[in-house]
Amino acid sequence: MPPPSDIVKVAIEWPGANAQLIEIDQKKPLIAIIREVCDGWSLPNPEHYTLRYADGTQLYITEKTRNEIKNGTILRLAISPTRAARQLLERIQSSGLDSRLDALKELAKLSADATFATEFINMEGIFILTLLVESGTNNLLDKFSFGEMLAFTLTAFLELMDHGIVSWDMISTAFIKQIASYVNQTTVDASILQRSLAILESMVLNSQSLYKKVAEEITVGQLIAHLQVSNQEIQTYAIALINALFLKAPEDRRQSVLASSSEGEESGRDLPLTEMSNILAQKQLRSIILNHIIRGNRPIKTEMAHQLYVLQVLTFNLLEERMMTKMDPQDQAQRDIIFELRRVAFDAESDPNSSSSLEKRKAMYTRDYKMLGFVNHVNPALDFTQTPPGMLALDNMLYLAKVHQDTYIRIVLENSSREDKHECPFGRSSIELTKMLCEILQVGELPNEGCNEYHPMFFTHDRAFEEFFCVCIQLLNKTWKEMRATSEDFNKVMQVVREQITRSLSTKPNSLDQFKSKVRCLSYSEILRLRQSERMSQDDFQSPPIVELREKIQPEVMELIKQQRLNRLCEGTSFRKISNRRRQDKFWYCRLSLNHKVLHYGDLDENPQGEVAFESLQEKIPVADIKAVVTGKDCPHMREKSALKQNKEVQELAFSILHDPDEALNFIAPNKYEYCIWTDGLNALLGKEMTSDLTKNDLDTLLSMEMKLRLLDLENIQIPETPPPIPKEPSSFDFVYHYG
Repeated sequence: MPPPSDIVKVAIEWPGANAQLIEIDQKKPLIAIIREVCDGWSLPNPEHYTLRYADGTQLYITEKTRNEIKNGTILRLAISPTRAARQLLERIQSSGLDSRLDALKELAKLSADATFATEFINMEGIFILTLLVESGTNNLLDKFSFGEMLAFTLTAFLELMDHGIVSWDMISTAFIKQIASYVNQTTVDASILQRSLAILESMVLNSQSLYKKVAEEITVGQLIAHLQVSNQEIQTYAIALINALFLKAPEDRRQSVLASSSEGEESGRDLPLTEMSNILAQKQLRSIILNHIIRGNRPIKTEMAHQLYVLQVLTFNLLEERMMTKMDPQDQAQRDIIFELRRVAFDAESDPNSSSSLEKRKAMYTRDYKMLGFVNHVNPALDFTQTPPGMLALDNMLYLAKVHQDTYIRIVLENSSREDKHECPFGRSSIELTKMLCEILQVGELPNEGCNEYHPMFFTHDRAFEEFFCVCIQLLNKTWKEMRATSEDFNKVMQVVREQITRSLSTKPNSLDQFKSKVRCLSYSEILRLRQSERMSQDDFQSPPIVELREKIQPEVMELIKQQRLNRLCEGTSFRKISNRRRQDKFWYCRLSLNHKVLHYGDLDENPQGEVAFESLQEKIPVADIKAVVTGKDCPHMREKSALKQNKEVQELAFSILHDPDEALNFIAPNKYEYCIWTDGLNALLGKEMTSDLTKNDLDTLLSMEMKLRLLDLENIQIPETPPPIPKEPSSFDFVYHYG
């Protein structure tokens, strides 16, 4: 008799028959179990059947996945994947419209299963689907049923390709043109448009040769119309396709895919017609995103926030070339920019071609360049040979001098009139500030997969980076004065300015004007106050009595944090299904029972808006069966999925529950906060230490608050480093208090 751990009790359904309650011996071959089930209903040819889950996933059970079956699971006897694939192909190509439509609906569901997908693809199923799409309404798809059939066809195609069984390079040009035609239409059904955008995005991301073909059919201008609809899902897929086109574009074409119009009106006259149209498209794109998405009446969903962040990063990355370009001291055109900065600042009376002697002109230039704050007074071109920020710093300075001329002149002249060592060097400050802004905005770095930190204010101006610089250079000059800084304090001032900028950015201002107001409120004295407050919160007086009190309070605070984590697990969380494709529209939910003894989980059709009832979660794991909780690269799904394994951001959000006998429940948290909540909560359930960054922060915050409350009565009273001495014992204890 097999041990109990090898026996799983399940129910198996078959249409028109009573369910069979059987015990599956996991050591017995699967085909033998199927034969016994078929014999119970007198079904011939058991080799034509297999088992599937009866829940929403309807996944096939194979020898590889059979160990995932849990006690109490409801299964369904179904025809084998091979027969199912063959029958669906026959029905898809039949003449009956109803039969074809039902077949495509079923195919869209089954295609998510890797076992079925393999069989269907081996029967040239993807080739048949592409023919259906390429033929449009002229052949296989009747025009009256076109919309619904096409939607299911595209869904099945995308699910099948998502398994990575076949290469995207096998897709024909005719198929690409047909998909692109749906995107280029303005009246196409929303479900078709959404799937078409997703297919084109996958093509661009997975094949450089397909990128070229898609780029010939789709432009940013054609996608702009889809950003003005009320459906945020379509808007998200449209921006995702724009980002994909931009991300995969060759280096020499990225400016034409999303031109940032940083050349200015003067150079714009010399641009080719295609470049000019791209600049206009970029301006229109920014305006539409701002008005129809960021400032729309609907809240920004997580995926949309991520795509806006990606677009922001890719747009700023257009600055990388200038940031990494050194100035050529022998290039007269570049030297003329420095001459122009001098001319605007001082309105020089003497022309370079005047009759003044060469020595006088050199002395005058050296004096003016010193007043402009360059490190190299004789040849300021040498100041721009460091990369980063390279020529980008000079671009910013020229923009300030041309667009905000009064501000530029005021900054330069104000500092040139200060006493020695107290002037804020405009040239050096601009170069270092540009470098700092590039670091803060991560110019030149690829977008992070799990990041959603976009800034609305950068979508409010066509020259957002330059305007950002103009606000920050004024802030730097103001902070310099507040600190009464000298040249020796330069690095200290830059540290304060960085803190002022990052603190203001963290509040997500909606416009550059709001950002300007916020940084003005963060004066040097306010920064000092915030630093002192945070230092007090972190250090909490390191005297021995306070340290002793902290150690006494800490277990109480940790217990409070533990209870909060377990309460959050009882509320539950929605997780996206794991896939090689980054964006998934399928979800599953997991929550802890109120008695903390069982984890309930199950698949969902859509992302829930609130808690999911225990009754709707069909699977469960007793906490007593959990062996361990592993994270990152140690997770089984990180070892199995090569695409995910290479993604550092996904690895940082991955964790798995290892439970009896040798099974795992795999998670990818929606964000870092949920990752910390769940790993802490699971460790607490197992009696292990909670070690996440969130726990450390919560512990510091709560300890600080509790310490301050308990020490409230001792405010402004000096706490001694050592306790007072204990007085000597009295000579005798023979004393009593007499009432008079």
